[in-house]
Amino acid sequence: MVRTRSAAAALAAAGHVRINGQRIDAPSQPVRPGDVVTVALDRAVRVLKVRAFADRRGSADDARAICEALDPPEGRPAERGPPPPAAREHGAGRPTKRDRRATARFTGRDEE
Repeated sequence: MVRTRSAAAALAAAGHVRINGQRIDAPSQPVRPGDVVTVALDRAVRVLKVRAFADRRGSADDARAICEALDPPEGRPAERGPPPPAAREHGAGRPTKRDRRATARFTGRDEE
């Protein structure tokens, strides 16, 4: 899912990880075989079922062998809809005040 342990811990601390449907807020939550782990990445949601644990750290192929990728839940596609308002076409010029306010509302930086 992510390249480093610190990136994984940041995802968990930010609330982007669920274990069996329960949002976790700390990276040190126990996981057992059979648990379903849901991770919300940039524009994708990954759902994995833990099959077993490895005795030692291995390759990506070893990791794929001990977990099973599940489809996203019905009615919620893995890729979200259109690009966010912050994404602008190349050459579209400077954003207007209306565009900047829409971007601020979308990203949660709206101070009003």
